[in-house]
Amino acid sequence: MNDLKYTADHEWAYLDDDIVTVGITDFAQDQLGELVYVELPEAGIEVSVGQEVVVIESVKAAGDIKSPVKGSVVEVNSALNDDPEKVNADPTGEGWFYRVRIVSPSDLDELMDEAAYQEFIATLD
Repeated sequence: MNDLKYTADHEWAYLDDDIVTVGITDFAQDQLGELVYVELPEAGIEVSVGQEVVVIESVKAAGDIKSPVKGSVVEVNSALNDDPEKVNADPTGEGWFYRVRIVSPSDLDELMDEAAYQEFIATLD
């Protein structure tokens, strides 16, 4: 997917009409190692920017995925319940976590584009 936006917490967001798909970056999945468990939100819940929405566990660590936008969860990637490794195999494709009907598209203006994100992760080494 092109036109992804990124958070400093390594989530990505992709806007299609008024729906934002959320996942974690390749950098994040590489740092975490193999995912062994994903706890997804319930469809229909309201989320706000920065709210912890997904719980993930890997062979190395456990963590939370925060929402980069405000809105209502309209879909979750239930395939991850049985196959959390999809996040490792294809983090910006089949490894997405959930989709949100966005309240304010300007939330995305606060996020980094690809070039800014690449500069950001270069400072983390």
